[in-house]
Amino acid sequence: MVSTCNINYEKLVSSFLKFTFAQKLKIAASMSTTEMPKKQYIKLILILGSMTALGPFSIDMYLPGFAEIAKDLNTSVANVSMTLSSYFVGISAGQLLYGPLLDRFGRKKPLFIGLLIYILASLGCVFVTDINTFIGLRFIQAVGSCAATVASVSMVRDLFPVKDIPKVFSLLMLVVGLSPMLAPTIGGYVTEDYGWHTVFFILMCIGIVILIASQIVLPNSYLPDTSISLKPKPIIINFISILKEPQFYTYAFAGATAFSGLFTYVAASPILFMDIFEVDGKTYGWIFAFMSLSLIIGSQLNSVFLNRFKSEQMIFAALISQSVISIVFLLLAMNTLLGLYETIGMLFLFLTCLGITNPNTAGLTLAPFARNAGSASALMGAIQLGLGAFASFVVGVFVQNSILPMVIIMTISTILALTILFLGKRSIKKTITTSDNDEIIIVK
Repeated sequence: MVSTCNINYEKLVSSFLKFTFAQKLKIAASMSTTEMPKKQYIKLILILGSMTALGPFSIDMYLPGFAEIAKDLNTSVANVSMTLSSYFVGISAGQLLYGPLLDRFGRKKPLFIGLLIYILASLGCVFVTDINTFIGLRFIQAVGSCAATVASVSMVRDLFPVKDIPKVFSLLMLVVGLSPMLAPTIGGYVTEDYGWHTVFFILMCIGIVILIASQIVLPNSYLPDTSISLKPKPIIINFISILKEPQFYTYAFAGATAFSGLFTYVAASPILFMDIFEVDGKTYGWIFAFMSLSLIIGSQLNSVFLNRFKSEQMIFAALISQSVISIVFLLLAMNTLLGLYETIGMLFLFLTCLGITNPNTAGLTLAPFARNAGSASALMGAIQLGLGAFASFVVGVFVQNSILPMVIIMTISTILALTILFLGKRSIKKTITTSDNDEIIIVK
């Protein structure tokens, strides 16, 4: 019965993705502006989406192997979850490193170096034999992978008009949405048949493919700016000037705080499903894949609703809905009314709201910036991933044999995000949805 359900589910997921992705690409290509042909538009979405998905794929693919990793490295599953925390810390720190580099040297050179670091660190993980080395290598791997993340976000700002950025981010989430659907499922089968070390060999190969594709396919979307200093003081001053923009700090912190709920779920999910609900690695992979549909559905609902509502309205509606869902989730958890299926249902609703919130907060966060979009996207990512690292660390400490700590963290983060949004909006005199320097630059 299990195998039959898996086959039916796989067909359902495959059909849904083929239809949804094909339709969205057709719509995106038809709304593509005169700046680029349809084929180029689709190529850009695919490669930028792959770059954005590299980080999530590196997070999700080894999750089903947590129990085997703990056994092989003579440690606990909670200690293995610290490799997630080190990864999040690495991405957060790396964002601040690559932001100025991408503005100073253009997008492709720092991207090449970062992906090379990622490839070498992934190779190191193939041969790791102790938990401390593993935690360190995951940090280095994250520093490398975030070059792709920052570069992809920066290039969205380079290549598309500001008014189209929320829709482009929603479209990218279709590509990104494949990673949590495919990664844990593939990871579960690879771990069971070939061992968890093979997962990192596959990640290394993925990094090589993205490196080659990005260097060949992507245009030079940003002219190197030699006026940008790489000395610590000017970099810090630049980050502070960005941070002082009310629209930036309001939407960056509100979006990052809300999105930390996703990091909480990801970090807690192996303990939640494999330890508390006692499902096996393959079943966990399918559950994780199903849950990722929530982000895809949310992002595509966002694309539809943006035809009628503004991004600000979408953010408020999503955060209010997320707050109600998290409070109900908390009440159910406190009264021990949550089984496996009820938990999956509540998490699905919660993550759907994030699929709406994230593209809009990202678009409005970056809207005021054109010249230093790399630094702005890096700072936005550092804030988001820094909070994510903190949330995953708290999960590793408190989530042991109960679902309640995870739900408490998710509820607090959601209500705090809504509070930040309400308070921050008072400082924004006029929301910027376009900028003075919004031309598209492609250097052959």
